[in-house]
Amino acid sequence: MPAPISVIIPTLNAADGIGPTLGALTEGLGAGLIREVIISDGGSEDAIAGIAEAWGAEFLQGPPGRGGQLRRAAEQATGAWLLVLHADSAPAPGWTEPVLEHISHGVERAGYFDLRFDAGGLAARLVSGWANLRSRVFGLPYGDQGLLIQMGLYKRIGGYPDIPLME
Repeated sequence: MPAPISVIIPTLNAADGIGPTLGALTEGLGAGLIREVIISDGGSEDAIAGIAEAWGAEFLQGPPGRGGQLRRAAEQATGAWLLVLHADSAPAPGWTEPVLEHISHGVERAGYFDLRFDAGGLAARLVSGWANLRSRVFGLPYGDQGLLIQMGLYKRIGGYPDIPLME
């Protein structure tokens, strides 16, 4: 059985911050979850193309705009599930266990991670606390929390609109 997840990462001049995100994906590779990594770039002027190549990721380039970048990558994805991550948002160690649990139930709803910042302090705790509460109560995660969604559900809801922000 092929690995079920296509990871999609939209980028724009993200070469300096994408390393931890790509590094965190090795856990998913080891668990047999990741089929492909697609980096959808919006016209970067940094070394992101070389980084994508070094990591064995597919690299797409097109006009900037988060929605369009995500849509282009989803159209190329071949996995049964999409895992959408921001270039500067790395899943925490152990992320594969809840993902496997979510996938095994074949649920008809998207999954997401809790938000946690590397930086400490009251402001970071307040922002992450609000984001996690918002996600649980209203089912509205932020893009920084990642999004795990079945390809069939993604297509039924119409995919990503071509808007610049707020996927």
